This record gives sequence, C-alpha cells and structure tokens, in this order.
Amino acid sequence: MGVRTKQKKGIAILLAAIMALTLLSGCGSAANKGDGGTEKNTNTAAINKEGYPIVNEPLTLSIMAPDMGIQNWKDMPVMQEMEKLTGIKIEYLNAPRDSFDTKKNLVFASGDYPDIFFGAKLTQAEELNYGGQGILLPLEDLINEYAPNIKKVLEDHPDIRKSITAPDGHIYSLPRIELFQPWYRNPMWYNSKLLKALDVKEIPETTEELYTLLKRVRDEDPNGNGIKDEIPLSSSNGTNKLRDIRTWILGAFGANEEEIYVDDQEKVHYTPMEEPYKAYLAYMNRLWDENLLDHESFSQTDDQKKAKIKNNQVLLFSEWNAYMALGGEPSTEDVMFSPVKSDMVDTPSIARNKGFATGAFAISNSNPSPEASIRWVDYMYTDEGSMLFNKGPEGVLWKYTDDSKTKIEYLPVPDGEDREEYRSKLTPNYGVATPMVVPDEPSKNEFDEWVAKESQTKLLDRGAKVPFPALFLTAEESTEVTTLRSDLSTYVSQMEAKFVTGQESLDNWDKYVDTVKKMGGERLAEVYQTAYDRWKNS
Repeated sequence: MGVRTKQKKGIAILLAAIMALTLLSGCGSAANKGDGGTEKNTNTAAINKEGYPIVNEPLTLSIMAPDMGIQNWKDMPVMQEMEKLTGIKIEYLNAPRDSFDTKKNLVFASGDYPDIFFGAKLTQAEELNYGGQGILLPLEDLINEYAPNIKKVLEDHPDIRKSITAPDGHIYSLPRIELFQPWYRNPMWYNSKLLKALDVKEIPETTEELYTLLKRVRDEDPNGNGIKDEIPLSSSNGTNKLRDIRTWILGAFGANEEEIYVDDQEKVHYTPMEEPYKAYLAYMNRLWDENLLDHESFSQTDDQKKAKIKNNQVLLFSEWNAYMALGGEPSTEDVMFSPVKSDMVDTPSIARNKGFATGAFAISNSNPSPEASIRWVDYMYTDEGSMLFNKGPEGVLWKYTDDSKTKIEYLPVPDGEDREEYRSKLTPNYGVATPMVVPDEPSKNEFDEWVAKESQTKLLDRGAKVPFPALFLTAEESTEVTTLRSDLSTYVSQMEAKFVTGQESLDNWDKYVDTVKKMGGERLAEVYQTAYDRWKNS
C-alpha cells in the first residue's frame, strides 16, 4: 500500500470518528429538547423563583417589538426600572410599528429569532404554525411553576385561558388583559367648544339627528374664524380605512362588527354582504356627498387628522380620550359619542371589548432562559407592574396620595409638555399592545371617574356585547380563512371607498354581493360558525 493510499485511509477514519462524535453530541442535545425539538434550559438553579432580582448572574435577553419612533426603548425609564428590578439586561430589536408585521414575517423566515416576541400581536395562525414547528415554546408549564400572577388571572378568567389555548392544548402566547376597559375600539368624541358655540343641549340619538348636527357644523361657523373650514366628521387612512369610526356608525343599522359577528341566536355573519352594511354605506355616502365627512379621510394620516382636531376644526372624531387629540389636560367637558340608531333597529348594536388581546408575549426556542423570561413578564401582571407600564414610574406624571395606594393624583407635566407625548417617552405602553393587566386605577380621579361613567351609561347600560369571541381556528381552517381573506379584504375595502365616495353606485349592490359570495364570503361565515360552535362547547 502506497503512502498516498495510507493517508486517504487515515483521513477516512478521522472523518468517520468526527461524524460519530457529532451524532453522539446531537443525541445528547436531543435529550435536552422538549416537544417539537425545542431546546430547554437546564441551568435553572440560578433563577430565583420568588422575589427580585430574578437572576444573580448576568443575563441578557433579546426582545423584538414594534416601535412608535418617539423614544429608544433602552432610554425609557420603565425599561430601566425593569432592568434594575429583575437583573435582566434587554437587547432591543425594534422595528417601526407600521412595518412591524413585514419585519416579523422576515424574522420568522430567517431562522434567526429573538429570545422574546413582545407586543408583537402574534396572530393565532402564527402561533399554530410556529408553535407546531417548535419555534415558539409552550408556556403552560412555565406559567404553573414560575408565573403566579399570570396563573391567577387565568384561573380567575377561564374564558381567557380557553381562548388563548391552541387546539393542540398548548399556550404559545400571553394576552394583554383589559378587564376594566369596555371600549371595543377608541370611542368617538364631540368637541365641546363647537357644541357650546352651537348651543347644543342634547347630543343626537338617531342617525337623522346626527346628520342635522353635522350640517350645522358645516354651515354655522362654530369655531368663529369667519372661514368655512369646519369638518363635521373626520377619519384617517390606517391599515383599514375608516375603521376608527366605522364600528360606531355601522351599529346604527344593526351590525356591531365590520367583518364577523355573532347574533343573539348564535348565528355567525359576514357583515360586508348584509343589509346593515349596505345601509351604513348609503349613510356614509350621504355624508360624503354633502361634505359632512372629511374628504381626506381615505388619504390623510392620523397625525394630519389630529392637527385639524387640535385646530378646533373637527366636531366628531375617534380617539382614546378627547384631550389626546384636542391637546391640553384631561377634561370632562368633551362629550363621549352615544351610539345612534336608525329606522332599521329599535336600539343600536354596540360592540364592547373582549377583555383581552392575544399574541402580546411569546418565547422562542433560541431563548437561553425561558424560566427567567416568564418571571420577567409576570411582573407586568401585578398591580405594581401594570401601573408602572401604564403610567410610567411613580413620581413623574402621577403619585399615590395615601399609604394604602387607593388613590392617585396626576402631577404637572415637566416643562409644560403634552401629557401623552411625555408619557410616550416613559413607557412602551403607548400605541403598542404590551403584555400586562391594564389597571383599573386605584380610586379613580375625577376625570377617570367621569370616563367610566360615560362608558357605563352610553355603552354598557345600552347592551354592549362582544361581537365575536377570540378563538383558535384549526390549522386547516386558518389556512382556508387566510386564503379567503387575502382577496376578500382587499376587494371589500376598495368597494367601501368607492361606494362611500360615489365612484360606485349602490344600485350595483347586488352585483357586489354576488362577487363577495363567489370570493367566499358565505364560506368564511361557515368556517367561523364551526369554530364558534366548537369554542362554545369546549
């Protein structure tokens, strides 16, 4: 045997040994993997199961989250407080909120995952897909062992636990819980200055009364500048045009959700092909034709809309609280919109909040310490943590006024800045659905009490109900719904704009409905009916 032949044989033996070691290493690694082949952290001794800090040794976790572009998260006092409390350092992988979903999809496709998805609005289809692949870790065992606050809130609200549990029995994400927030979407508000200028004593209760009031705003110069620049009703061009006002107007005709809702007989409807939606379109077209609906509603940004509101031009608009658009301090002067009714119904259909939003927090299989991660987020489900994330650190914009922490007082905003703009620099809980229990503020101050009363009398006492529960579709149902919606949503949105602006006559309604049916509108309702029946009986 020649020297070259011996060398080749030696190399082959060496390669075989390396492969054997690799396989052995892989088998050893597999022993530390959980369901779906996800890596488990085995070094839990360094995790403090109770108290703070959570870790005694340095630990850095990366989180991917949407960003409003106002303040770097690393500079937010709330996140700095979290690092001091927990001992966990955070590496921030933020993407602009408007393009976050695209970035999120790219990250999932890349195979290079953050340790935590935070405020990411993971869809249930994403949870099923990436949870099934082992990319997102099941959380239920971690919750039971390391997250007593999350565990308690799910025990206290079994419907929430039922709704966040996937068909395979796993919980892949944590919700944002809003037990004390009745609004389905931001309410609509009347500008009190314009109401007073018009000497309005009672706000409208019907669509005709609302129409009459909007005409007065257009014609009577209530802002007193001698220019016909008043805008009776304004919206903005978001991901779903007119969405900020659609639900509230649509309810006047008997539907409380613009896509899927379930009626009192537990029948599921696809709204865009039904008579309440047609009546809504006719009403909005009437407002458009008579210059009562802002003609820039389909094109302007939310900031552009707010600039008009702040300039005392707009009577009726949607916002979390009126002062956030009008500027200034919280005020009880601006009146919450009371849903109106049309001749089609005896009472308006009013949508209320589900009580939670899914997909707010998830742990990926790249996470070096799922145990520490679930303890980290568990703090946000405590009274202290929820107040921290909701309003920023105590002593900046607010403070407790007694030792028992039963009442708060708002503090002056530093440097006279706008309160909400300043708060947006303190906490990520501004335009981002962060995981937490949104607090019912201790012994609400005068403004909070007033908002709660407005919500109670104008929404809850009038029969507000959840349009459709949050529930999981099966993988097959989710695939079908995604396919159907991809075309339907685009078509319906385009046709809404055309019907409202008059580019398409409502004489062509039947033709439009036929197209919606051919595109799968009826099938979409059938799929959700099956899912609803399964959820109801689970």
